[in-house]
Amino acid sequence: MATKLPRISAQWVYDVALQEGCVQLDTPVWSAWLEAATTTGFSYPLYDREVGYIVGWITVRKEQRQRGGRYWVAYRRLGGQVRKVYIGSSGAVTAQRLQAIANRLEGKEVANTEQVGQ
Repeated sequence: MATKLPRISAQWVYDVALQEGCVQLDTPVWSAWLEAATTTGFSYPLYDREVGYIVGWITVRKEQRQRGGRYWVAYRRLGGQVRKVYIGSSGAVTAQRLQAIANRLEGKEVANTEQVGQ
């Protein structure tokens, strides 16, 4: 039986494994949670303002690279294909970056010049 991934909602990550139950994004506690060996992934909602509700989820996973180190990658199944976007190290996982990647994976490109998939 698969374990339930922690989920992000309204700038908070909810994880049953956390003693506090939740952690706010872009805080030192968030950074520590991302770096923890026990944190391997979470899900991020794709909220569509036009319809007013969540239309899907992206899965964000910590993966081991051949050259060493762990990096975060976002995945979404769309039209029968799995799309993958590299996020970077734990320091690169911010609320703004997650939203930009969610827009990209939803098919809505980011309007500013930030590079999402480095």
